[in-house]
Amino acid sequence: MTVTTGEAYEQLAAQSVGTLWRHLGDLFPAEPPRRAVPFRWDYRGLRPYMLHFADALSIEEAQRRVLMLINPGLRQESATVTGLYAGIQIILPGEQAQAHRHSANAFRFIIEGSGAYTTVSGERVHMHPGDLLLTPGWHWHDHYHEGEGPMMWLDGLDFPLVNSLDTQFFELHSETAQKVSVPDGLSSAQFIHGRLNPAWIAERSANSPIGNYPWVETSRAFEAIADNADGSDVDGVVLEYTNPWTGGPVMPTVSCRIQRLVPGFRGEARRHTAGTILHVVRGEGTTIVDGHELTWGEKDIFVVPSWATYQHVNSSKSQDAVLFSYSNEPVVRALGLYREELL
Repeated sequence: MTVTTGEAYEQLAAQSVGTLWRHLGDLFPAEPPRRAVPFRWDYRGLRPYMLHFADALSIEEAQRRVLMLINPGLRQESATVTGLYAGIQIILPGEQAQAHRHSANAFRFIIEGSGAYTTVSGERVHMHPGDLLLTPGWHWHDHYHEGEGPMMWLDGLDFPLVNSLDTQFFELHSETAQKVSVPDGLSSAQFIHGRLNPAWIAERSANSPIGNYPWVETSRAFEAIADNADGSDVDGVVLEYTNPWTGGPVMPTVSCRIQRLVPGFRGEARRHTAGTILHVVRGEGTTIVDGHELTWGEKDIFVVPSWATYQHVNSSKSQDAVLFSYSNEPVVRALGLYREELL
């Protein structure tokens, strides 16, 4: 060739060709890059904005009134941590949120209010604070509030992952609300009895068949075991919401857990390759993430990015702290990429 090396690079670039030796360090880093950053969202600070937009913006105009919790390092993807999203949604009495479905898996963890329900594939599932409601991908869902006062919940979705794979679909239902086709809360009533599952149901999905993991059952589990269990040195008494068919995570892309940190708990430091979003159900404390102290209170939301060192501390000497969390661990494990390390 009669071109210079610089000209060769330019000509290759014009043909959309790169040279591996010039990008090797970027493509194969010694350890995961830190795009997502440790961050906390103050629920008490955000709540007035939720109420403002509930008053200023009708449900018809917005379809969903949601404040997206966007990680400063993941603004382009509108992600909260790699592959996952968190938002806070509000619905007012008498409002009906339009039925739709999408490829992304979703759930809602109820923060406050009463009297609302979501309808998922024809089943009305009623909401109470602390409940975990599932909406697996491509299931029709809509919401209606027949109670009093605002209803707010944490929305969790895997749409950043789905979008990154170019596999997202979205569709509005032909009606604002679905027709109810099964008794209210049937999925929870059938499956919430420990390991006693309905043997007559043949379909065994990778998504949990349970529509609502009610807080009353979660609280009962903590009361039954938490005072006598040693728990994890890292995460305290931590329980996982599971798919009764498989014993694994509630959805193939999302793992949901709830943990109790006893008064004065100071966990050991650990890091792992699952990005995690946490919501404070009750209590106060601090989580030290890569040296950053995230001081949290009731209803706050914060993130621990992949491969970030974290350590939970319950600063109270008399009160428990309870944290709900969800992560992309099922995806990371399925790809053989999960790694953890105690520090």
